[in-house]
Amino acid sequence: MVGRNREKLEKARSSIKNHDANTVTIICDITDESQVIQTVEQINAHYGKIDILVNNAGTINDPVHFHEMKESEWGSLVNTNLFGTFMMTKSVLVKMLENKKGSIINIGSISSERAIPKVHLTVYCTTKAAINMFTKGIAIEYARRNIRCNCINPGIMNAGMIKPYLEYPEARKVLEDRQPLNRIGEPIDVANAAVYLASDESNWISGIIMNVDGGKSASEG
Repeated sequence: MVGRNREKLEKARSSIKNHDANTVTIICDITDESQVIQTVEQINAHYGKIDILVNNAGTINDPVHFHEMKESEWGSLVNTNLFGTFMMTKSVLVKMLENKKGSIINIGSISSERAIPKVHLTVYCTTKAAINMFTKGIAIEYARRNIRCNCINPGIMNAGMIKPYLEYPEARKVLEDRQPLNRIGEPIDVANAAVYLASDESNWISGIIMNVDGGKSASEG
């Protein structure tokens, strides 16, 4: 597991069964190409190859109008959500090409496909829309090299910036009532989809955008 915050990484790691034997955490800022290259070399040296990459790092801004955003604020979104994904994918692709096989899974958002009224996230939505097309481009460009690339677009999840709101029963009920399956998604829902796309059971699936959103993207509201 790779990230900038050791405390958060270790907290996630401790929740994994037999984590001491099965997991390693590495501190890396994915917006820094030299750190990314060093990290990928370290992982490859330790395990001998890299079979799967999950691009899960991301950031989101406070919902403010676009014209009120500073360049540094939208720059942070682009650098992490887009360029960070570019750099990690590029470095890992080199190793997958050597191994002649690989599965890349990008974590996007259903916000890549629809804007939410009164929630001002234009730049965030734009970065996630770009990830959709990046997924398709990589999938086709490397298809003949036996490397697959897919994207998971989560809906409203019990995680990240939305999590504090879910602690209030009334706020949680409002969000749940808007979901066709009448519940908020859990991180395990995304994890299960990622496991499938990483596995050989999906070896004829590439270039798809999988909405894990409880049916929200199929509804009107």
